[in-house]
Amino acid sequence: MLFPTDLASFLDIVRQHGDAAYSLMFAYATSHSLLLALFAGYATHSGAFALGPLIAVCWFGSFAGDVVRFWIGRKYGVRLLAKFPWLERNMRTAIRLADRHYLLMILFHRYPHGIRGAAGFAYGMSRLPWPTFLALNFVAAGLWAGSVVMAGYAFGQVSEKLMNDSSSALGLVMLVAFLGLSWILSRKLDRIAERS
Repeated sequence: MLFPTDLASFLDIVRQHGDAAYSLMFAYATSHSLLLALFAGYATHSGAFALGPLIAVCWFGSFAGDVVRFWIGRKYGVRLLAKFPWLERNMRTAIRLADRHYLLMILFHRYPHGIRGAAGFAYGMSRLPWPTFLALNFVAAGLWAGSVVMAGYAFGQVSEKLMNDSSSALGLVMLVAFLGLSWILSRKLDRIAERS
């Protein structure tokens, strides 16, 4: 089977390629893929991942991704803005927010879709010192990884109680609905952030 056609087959593939699946989760966590982390939490409930290592992989991936973006923003941010003037207005707004509200931004920038990638660059271009950023980013990455993976895990528990093994299609529909709702909520948070 080249591509799994049901949830059980997909989870079996994840189980068979455990180390590669953890590496994939690390890579996605560096890019802040909220939906994949939610799904991984769901897959953890099904035994495809181990909960502790998955949270750790997502935690350190998220932390590392923001550190790299901070470094790029600190070292090359001004030159990059000069090359891409269409980004400058939005980035200047993000930099002002980072200078004024860095604690709240670092704690919550991982959740809304679209803000997460730009925020790391803005922190690097702001006046935020490296040690403060590293400490807050480490804590925020851990909170994000734990909450998102556990939300997916909790959804797995609830969905298991609502269905039996013969109705895996219902489970897939519920998972898609859960991920869709998460995406819609993150888009709404994006719009709220753009207005402020």
